[in-house]
Amino acid sequence: MTTDAMSAAAPPAAAPVEARGLTKRFGPLTAVDRLSFTVPSGAITGFLGPNGAGKTTSLRMLLGLITPSEGTALINGRHYGELPDPLQAVGAVLEASSAHPGRTARNHLRIHAMAGGAPAQRITRVLELTGLADAADRRAGEFSLGLRQRLGLATALLCDPEVLILDEPANGLDPEGVRWLRQLLRGLAAEGRTVLMSSHILAEVAQTVDRVVIVDRGRLIAQAALAELTAGQDSGLEDAFFRLTGHNAEAPR
Repeated sequence: MTTDAMSAAAPPAAAPVEARGLTKRFGPLTAVDRLSFTVPSGAITGFLGPNGAGKTTSLRMLLGLITPSEGTALINGRHYGELPDPLQAVGAVLEASSAHPGRTARNHLRIHAMAGGAPAQRITRVLELTGLADAADRRAGEFSLGLRQRLGLATALLCDPEVLILDEPANGLDPEGVRWLRQLLRGLAAEGRTVLMSSHILAEVAQTVDRVVIVDRGRLIAQAALAELTAGQDSGLEDAFFRLTGHNAEAPR
């Protein structure tokens, strides 16, 4: 390639999800400390760390729910609040669905579809995709934690976003549901979407993700492909996690 051609080439595209020196202080407590990482498209990235490591705070900053003390949180190269169509750009589950307990799953999705400009037929699609078709006309207040988790995922997928940010998405799911979630996320990544998910279930993460970002005490500990991180280790992700964070697995009782 000539020098002129190189200068005319377009700059590399921004990562779909990026943290740059992300810091959050709550009074004297530094919950997230100069955290930088990127999340590529077409892959599932596990966001891992011990309890209190700053994972949920980091995800909330990415979604514009918390203002960073320092640094930048970007979705598709922009702050969340600057996205022209945020619900179509990113879908998020930060807790099991907070749908009104007296509202049916279908009506909950209708309201969100109107807010995000999703077509009516998309409601039927996400109900089927998340296994809620048979429960669509039940009130959310009757749902188990697992069904509420599925409704949260249905809401996140409603506007067909390219980026998914999920905080403990397997929480409340039974073994069949966990397997279903794994297959769902793999299918979405195979379509070229970006999936960032936090989880404390390391065995499940090891079967699901392509890459990992590990944090501890608000700081980046490791960022790598799962295969690279676990290469040459018989016990895989769990041992790598405890070795990197310095947290010992609890001895069996």
